[in-house]
Amino acid sequence: MKQGNLKLSIIAATTLLISVNAVAAGQMEYVEKKEEPVKVKSAPVPKPKRTLNGNMTLNYNVVPGNVETIEELFSKGIFYGRVRMNAFYWEWSVDGAPNKAPKQMGAGGSLIYKSGIYKNFSFMIGYYGSLNPSFWRPSAADAQFSKAGKDTFSRYKVKTGGGFGLYALGEAYLEYGTDRYNIKAGRQLFESVFTKSNDTKMIPNTFDGVSAGVKIAPKSTVRVAWFGYQKLRDHETHHDVITFGGDDPGNKWNKWRGNDDAGAHKGLTYEKFVSAGKDPHHNLYLADFSSKYIKNLKFTASYLQVPGVVQDGVVEAHYKIPVSDSGWAVRPGVRYFLQGDDGGGAIAGYTNLFGKNALGYDASVAHSLDSNLLNLRVDTLMPNKKGFFRIGYSNVADKADIVAPWRGFPTGGFTRAMAQYNWFANTETWMVRAVYKFNSTWKASLRYAIQNFDDRKDYVPSDSKVIHLDIWTNITKNLQMRMRYGNVSAKSDTVQVHLSTPSDTKYKKDWSYNEFRWEFNYLF
Repeated sequence: MKQGNLKLSIIAATTLLISVNAVAAGQMEYVEKKEEPVKVKSAPVPKPKRTLNGNMTLNYNVVPGNVETIEELFSKGIFYGRVRMNAFYWEWSVDGAPNKAPKQMGAGGSLIYKSGIYKNFSFMIGYYGSLNPSFWRPSAADAQFSKAGKDTFSRYKVKTGGGFGLYALGEAYLEYGTDRYNIKAGRQLFESVFTKSNDTKMIPNTFDGVSAGVKIAPKSTVRVAWFGYQKLRDHETHHDVITFGGDDPGNKWNKWRGNDDAGAHKGLTYEKFVSAGKDPHHNLYLADFSSKYIKNLKFTASYLQVPGVVQDGVVEAHYKIPVSDSGWAVRPGVRYFLQGDDGGGAIAGYTNLFGKNALGYDASVAHSLDSNLLNLRVDTLMPNKKGFFRIGYSNVADKADIVAPWRGFPTGGFTRAMAQYNWFANTETWMVRAVYKFNSTWKASLRYAIQNFDDRKDYVPSDSKVIHLDIWTNITKNLQMRMRYGNVSAKSDTVQVHLSTPSDTKYKKDWSYNEFRWEFNYLF
């Protein structure tokens, strides 16, 4: 053995001997080593590319990033797919009602492409389609009687021999944006108090034009927009933003060629604009300011104008008041809607939203669209975002009807229930609503509304009570199912005072009905 190794062995043996003797003498203790639990990092759960909100708008959680070349602008974009089905069953309650088209269904979806962002420029394009299975749709001969499910196909296309099925370029725009501002040009969705995508059927409501937004302060944004055309959900091509009907008066179905939205003023027809020497094509201008800068306050001021027809101003505010440290909160809200005539009253003449004679209306309606609407509500918010209770109220001035064919719904979020249009002149509505989230997958909403229309106006609906129930569940993170039920119980004994004679009493239509909807959405 080498001398170095011998010395190392002697030192090691001496050290071991001293240690054993010290333990035996109690001069040294063993120290137990505590085992630290091994922390295993779980793999992050990937976010769904998109998620659905309660109003069927979409959140884009995964979006393309910045790219270095034109080639990457295309190659590093992201496709977003959606498969959906919407089935409807509608039944008028009154005996003898024309229940000729109770069933409708749309089955199809959309494919959207968002490009990468090259020097702040990007683009988006989306194609949508809706098929109508023959076992759950009306015949072509009865398609005009369709109600809630009419937006799953084009009535005009069916009645003029084009058949069922609806296919449309739903979105197509260029965008330039930074962290502070963005500009979009092309066909786009635009969510505002006046305009909404309202994508509750198969294809969203869209607008052709230019919009821009800029952050002017923390949590404060200003937007402006010009739109030259609108494309409603049941149209394959765009049309005017307000003119009812098209340029083919000899066609029996011409009324469905223009803006035939349920909220359109059917007295603002193509023929009337032409007869008055006015251009039947119109532009829509919009501006709004929204802010959450003040804690717990959400404030919005909005303006819209269709030159030569109508102009609107809306102020809306909601303020959240926490109830001590309980987690509960109270949130009162108000929306005041001011509608001003800009020449449309003279075109429409003495007619209402239905295009009927404005019997029982104020005389000023013959030449003016001036009116206003007040909405009020109080929400009681549950802890942990489990749900809320709402009491809502709306009242329309006894002037002109509110003109709103852009799916924004003037009473939406306050007193409007599914498929209701409660902004005829001198209409008062009360609503109570409850929303509750049972768990991470099940949620429900129940609304009850009392709609008090003006009995002296012959061509407006009769008073009614509405029940609207929504139940939806997230079956998986990408698959959602929703079931909806609506019931309207309308008065059947409201006399049409101007149309009746001593020998012939006429009554408003009993428009009571039941409606069922069943919807699936799968995002990928």
